[in-house]
Amino acid sequence: MHNRRRLSLALAGLGLATAAALPAAAATLRVHLNADIRGINPGINRDDNTDAVMLHVVEGLVAYGEDSEVKPLLAEKVEVSPGGLSYTFTLRKGLKFHNGADVTSADMVWSWNHYMNAKADWRCLSEFDGRGRVKVETVTAPDPATIVFKLDKPSSLFLANLARTDCAMTAILHKDSLKADGSFDKPIGTGPYKFAEWKRGEFVRLTRNEAYASLPGAPDGYTGGKRPLVDEIRFMVIPDGATAKAALLRGDVDVIPDVANAEVKELKKDQRIGLSITPNMGLVGILLQTRDPLLGNVKLRQAIAAAIDTEELVGQVTDGLGKRNNSIVPSMSSYYGPIQAKGYAYDLAAARKLLQEAGYKGEPLVMIANKRYPQSFDAAVVSQQMLQAAGINVQIEVLEWATQLDRYTKGNYQLQAFPYSARLDPALSFESMTGPKATQPRKVWDTPESQALLDRSMVVSDKAERQKLFDELHQRFIAEVPMVMLYNGIDAGAYGKRVKGYKSSILSKPRLWEVTVAD
Repeated sequence: MHNRRRLSLALAGLGLATAAALPAAAATLRVHLNADIRGINPGINRDDNTDAVMLHVVEGLVAYGEDSEVKPLLAEKVEVSPGGLSYTFTLRKGLKFHNGADVTSADMVWSWNHYMNAKADWRCLSEFDGRGRVKVETVTAPDPATIVFKLDKPSSLFLANLARTDCAMTAILHKDSLKADGSFDKPIGTGPYKFAEWKRGEFVRLTRNEAYASLPGAPDGYTGGKRPLVDEIRFMVIPDGATAKAALLRGDVDVIPDVANAEVKELKKDQRIGLSITPNMGLVGILLQTRDPLLGNVKLRQAIAAAIDTEELVGQVTDGLGKRNNSIVPSMSSYYGPIQAKGYAYDLAAARKLLQEAGYKGEPLVMIANKRYPQSFDAAVVSQQMLQAAGINVQIEVLEWATQLDRYTKGNYQLQAFPYSARLDPALSFESMTGPKATQPRKVWDTPESQALLDRSMVVSDKAERQKLFDELHQRFIAEVPMVMLYNGIDAGAYGKRVKGYKSSILSKPRLWEVTVAD
């Protein structure tokens, strides 16, 4: 099953941009945060804003590219043993920490032990300590440039989990990140910017790492070219969106990484503002409870799918910014192909015929929704109108987000408009909704066949074989309709015209390397 292989992570001969090659930096780049960070210990006591800041400071062996593939960062190459139980990483040459120390394999071992200490409360501890699908049995450093991970069983998700942004990319830290008593002091990493200051509730300040050795080329997700081109980044905490927008228009803020879709049309007309819009890897759809007495009938679920014009719906709820995607595999994924592009066919006549075959007699169905996520709520309203036009009696019940989440977790609903956060491997996207409802009521899809295919996709590493598994999962998903998948999320970043090089990412976080700002 596993041949000894070298992943496409080799960088030999490409050359690296050294500190001497960095252009002169200038000015401070001011970036909006809608809430303060939780801490400065990467991957620990974190949330999405914390990750966004810390991933300018720390880096791991591998990282996600813009196509959601795992690619090199601090590793030059990775070799996987026959059987998939051993991963050997070779470090790039010339890497240095922010304090000037050389980066060696011993630093990765130290960092791993830091993360695996249960007291550290690392976000991703359970992915590697045996509670999940794999256990890392040993991490060794046979020489200063080589790190070897040994696993208890093969896993196609090992690299994907190492690279996760909520895991801080399993960053290599210098041991002086801890105080003498073992408590955390500040992150000393390898990233393009150094941690400088955190004034709680006001700002986080990072400064340029002039010794940063960038990979060549353009930025590619969290890898590729990552040159620090400004002296300082100041993340400014402004909870109110209207206040942040006013600050952008005044020039007091340079970048708002995530503006509401409804604001985009207005901002497009303003000559002072630039926009960068991209789909992300999140999932927005309508969940159907297959254990419900009515919705347990697959023909009723198929009728619902046929009655929703997903292309029209997505155009309405995203103000024309989004594109429909009826697949659990995000459209930006390297696993998204011709099979995934085949979705539901909008056909009112077919919907009515399926309703008749299902024996549906106009019984009321309740769709729950919330207003915390406006696009998800709008999807509920538009789909309700389309379903009613087909003769399906759907009513909307609006709940607070916490209440809806509780109902989702307990499986206590008929239908609900629901957003899933991004998962960057298709197996993880399917896993978020596939599983036994008897023990995990939140799961949406629980057929034995789908679970077997998913389990297989989490073990095999050959991309062609995984593609076949994801193709079959998609075809079954479309036929069985446990959810009407609508579209992937959208990131719309706004910036002042003196900013150059800023681009929104499918990874849904601001990336401020390769970005300049005029004085």
